[in-house]
Amino acid sequence: MRALSRRAGGIAALLLASVALAACNPISARAPETPDPEAVSRGRYLVTAGNCASCHTSRGGQYMAGGRPMETPFGVFFTPNLTSDPIDGIGRWRLDDLRRALRYGVSPDNQHYYPVFPYGSFTGMSDADIGDLWAYLRTVQAVPQPNRAHELGFPFNQRLAMAAWKILFLYRGPLEPAPEQGAVWNRGRYLVTSVTHCADCHSPRNILGAIDRSHFMAGVAGRDGGPDGWSAPNLTPDPRSGIGRWAVDDIPAVLAGHGMRGMHLGGPMREVVWNTEQTTEAARPTIAGSVKSSPSVSIRGRRGGGVQ
Repeated sequence: MRALSRRAGGIAALLLASVALAACNPISARAPETPDPEAVSRGRYLVTAGNCASCHTSRGGQYMAGGRPMETPFGVFFTPNLTSDPIDGIGRWRLDDLRRALRYGVSPDNQHYYPVFPYGSFTGMSDADIGDLWAYLRTVQAVPQPNRAHELGFPFNQRLAMAAWKILFLYRGPLEPAPEQGAVWNRGRYLVTSVTHCADCHSPRNILGAIDRSHFMAGVAGRDGGPDGWSAPNLTPDPRSGIGRWAVDDIPAVLAGHGMRGMHLGGPMREVVWNTEQTTEAARPTIAGSVKSSPSVSIRGRRGGGVQ
């Protein structure tokens, strides 16, 4: 028995010595993983195309540190800190945490996110793109800025209600390509619906805050909950109230910041264009093709599809 005890003690001592040597020896210690530069570059592109920094950077605030107010009919939401800060940001997140947030609208501690965070669109993102997005977010400079609590009254301050909301309205991704369409069309559809999430501003919503699929991309008046009180125009090909009279080439011109026919881009759309003008010249025509080929929806009493 005494010999067995001595042997156990010797093994323990050996293990402790091994751990101490590993801690002192930089070769045997595990080095932190370095993000792939190409993945970081692709992730930065996705952040730009998705308009992420515009929402997650407050006026005069630090990049991606959150705090920007989002006024809605349900109350005021404040965007969270997406920097790599381990306390106030997402510095302790893993790739799986980001994937769950984007695809299922769930936080690392299993809290439901409100759909003002457009996971209803981001859920369509591919695993590869989410991985690239994660690679870039890990490089964003940490900012120790606490998140602000949302200003919501009852019953909208009950997050648990979002579980039922998701059952009714969340169509989980990733987005499957339409086999009857070509690769270019599918790429445009993916960019429009999942990455740039145009429908989140350009579609009316029902009384529970979900996108009205019967009027998808048909525009929202400022008085009816348009972004920051601005009207978001009808982006369907309807010739009277939408963009049916636009040429396909007109849309890439707008996305590139050139405008068209004396059009004035104002309000939130100006910020969107600051980002879309940084997308590739190959991407913008695919977006145009997808929008122009979407189902036409007429909004009675509204004309022109102008952008404010």
